[in-house]
Amino acid sequence: MTDHIITNPEVVTKKTQFTVNLGLLFNALLAILKTTFGILGHSAGLLADGINSTSDVVYYLAVKFFLKWADKPADEEHPFGHRQMESIASIVIAAFVITTAIAIFWNSVDSIYDYFINPVHEGNLAFYTLYIALFTLVSKIGLSYYTKIMGKKLKNPALGALASDHINDIFAAFGVIVGIIFAKLGFTWVDPLAGCIVSVFILKTGIEILKDGTSSLMDIAPDEEIINEVIEKAQNIADIKEVEDISSHRFGPYYTLNITITLDGKRTIHEGDMIADELESKLMNDNYFLKQVFIHYHPQKN
Repeated sequence: MTDHIITNPEVVTKKTQFTVNLGLLFNALLAILKTTFGILGHSAGLLADGINSTSDVVYYLAVKFFLKWADKPADEEHPFGHRQMESIASIVIAAFVITTAIAIFWNSVDSIYDYFINPVHEGNLAFYTLYIALFTLVSKIGLSYYTKIMGKKLKNPALGALASDHINDIFAAFGVIVGIIFAKLGFTWVDPLAGCIVSVFILKTGIEILKDGTSSLMDIAPDEEIINEVIEKAQNIADIKEVEDISSHRFGPYYTLNITITLDGKRTIHEGDMIADELESKLMNDNYFLKQVFIHYHPQKN
């Protein structure tokens, strides 16, 4: 059921907006809770995580803007539509994630330094900070699962990036929980150290999101699934001797294909055109996200 792809444009738009708004609502709530009680409860780890959630709110607003733009129909200037904005949104997310990771790491190192200069006593760390961290962990597990499913169903790279960031927040919340528990046991320095470790995971995910977003914009080679599909359908057409080359152009979840095939040299131009049309029809009929196919054919080399 989770693999079912949704293609109705109105449904796609509504579910995308709901998923983004749900994440925005929770991040705003968590940002307020963690920042406020991180300060009042003297938890460097929880405060750092609050800063993370605050940045989440900012880039969620940016994502809403880009995804709204992505829904605009095709026009003369953008004949393939505006779906590339989804990939641009994922790059924006990556930038915020990487920046947040650096900020959390710096803040945590600074807190460890302050500890050795002026140690914080165990009693200063409020126990309620643990409940805030536990609430964060549970809510982010639910959000990451839901957002990941929606990203797959809607074929939306921006939602996939948001799901990855939710997973980041799970690691962050777990690190905060460990830090608070150890701090209450007398190992106060573990709290900010947890922030340092968490920031490394966040940085790694930010780099992965950036890599995925830029690869979509740079028209990398089509994935193995697409290549196998083209070859399989070409092999079912007896007149096609070989598939020489396959390249693609992506725009959001959609893409076009450029295919080079070889035919028997005795075929006429009209016959070659009919064979190319047959392959195009087979590919277009089986894939909603494939919007155009350009096929070049030439005689098979002896």
